[in-house]
Amino acid sequence: MNIKEVARLAGVSTATVSRTINGSDKVTPETAERVKRAIEKLKFYPNTNARALGSGKSSLYGLIISDITNPFFPELVKSFEDVAVQYGMEVLIANTNYDKKRMEHCVVRMLQRKVDGVAIMTSEMDEHLVDELSSRRIPLVFLDLGKVQRGSSNVAVDYPAGIDAGVAYLRELGHEGIAFISGPMDLVPAQVRYKGFIKSMRRQGLTVDKSMIVEGNHRMDGGHEGMTKLLKNKRRPTAVMTSNDVTAIGAMGAIFEHGLKIPRDVSIIGFDDIAMSAFTQPALTTIRLPRDEVARAAFKALHGVPNAAMVDGVEYRIEPKLIIRQSTGPVGR
Repeated sequence: MNIKEVARLAGVSTATVSRTINGSDKVTPETAERVKRAIEKLKFYPNTNARALGSGKSSLYGLIISDITNPFFPELVKSFEDVAVQYGMEVLIANTNYDKKRMEHCVVRMLQRKVDGVAIMTSEMDEHLVDELSSRRIPLVFLDLGKVQRGSSNVAVDYPAGIDAGVAYLRELGHEGIAFISGPMDLVPAQVRYKGFIKSMRRQGLTVDKSMIVEGNHRMDGGHEGMTKLLKNKRRPTAVMTSNDVTAIGAMGAIFEHGLKIPRDVSIIGFDDIAMSAFTQPALTTIRLPRDEVARAAFKALHGVPNAAMVDGVEYRIEPKLIIRQSTGPVGR
């Protein structure tokens, strides 16, 4: 099939078919609908590369994530793609695996494919790569790391509020020996969660014992290793907060291996509320970070304003919420 056959069936010119495919506002809704019906009937698939050359737009957004093996990110990708499909956009996904060289490769791919915008949902981003994208007037949106300026927006998560809700809840349950397994401390979001934990403990009038704080890697093996270290302490924690759910699941494994029960011996709280957290044994108490809200905000930052690269960006605020399940309970029960 070709564009001439579509034009013949729809009773319009090939130029009108091209304008319809490119989303031109010069085509009436009635004519556009007739063209779309012809495209569907003939199963015509427009050449998106040619479309990009003609319109200067690729209808493609880049989405850069940190770790495809962490269920948080596939859930975020799905939410972003769901809203992109509604607006006729495609998504080019790139996974950095926390590796700076891979991150640079990801950005090069985005430039080669001439994306219309990039959502940078990672824990870090080198400044020179941001400059490379910005210099080409590609609109950007970040997860927590962005400066709100021309062409650049930010989705800001109130991590301290989420951590505070978790610590306050544990305090209500009578826990004082609360430990924390952080993320990699060279990542800004991990530092924010760590500082939030320290402040929250002090706000609750609890002593911050540095031996009760260990560094993880945002993965299950890091949670398992961190929990093993905590259980070797002279003062065993009665409750543990973790930097994400994957860390918490690894920590739960270590607790069971030591013959202990959750929450009777140790209560545990995660962060993110990934889908599987509701199905662990016991189900994981966690701080929900709504991926759908993050995805919608990120997409809106790129798509909601014409010529987004030429206007001031926006900061979207995301509020986490404590989700109470069976992995937490009163001390000694």
